[in-house]
Amino acid sequence: QGAMFRCSARCCENSTASMQQVQQCIERCHAPLAQAQAIVTAELERFQDRLSRCTLHCNDKAKDALEAGGGEARVRAQLDACVAACGDDHLRLVPAMAKKMKDSLAALQQ
Repeated sequence: QGAMFRCSARCCENSTASMQQVQQCIERCHAPLAQAQAIVTAELERFQDRLSRCTLHCNDKAKDALEAGGGEARVRAQLDACVAACGDDHLRLVPAMAKKMKDSLAALQQ
């Protein structure tokens, strides 16, 4: 963000540029930050979607177990275990996700 603001300030300091040229310059300064934010947002949304699908699967299994006559306490324990497993599985994905984001962000700077 600092680089983007410094770049934008340099655009505004150009006293020979028209308003349109200054605006275009500022937009060029903002582009890398917008790309970086889009990369991070997309990766986090994919992670959240995967985690959500996992927990929805747990909920479906719990509903099926209840409809099959499973005791509520037993089904609750199975649901809790399933959701905890989803969390554990997805926590293990965080380092790879972070590396992917870092690699993508580093590619923007080149």
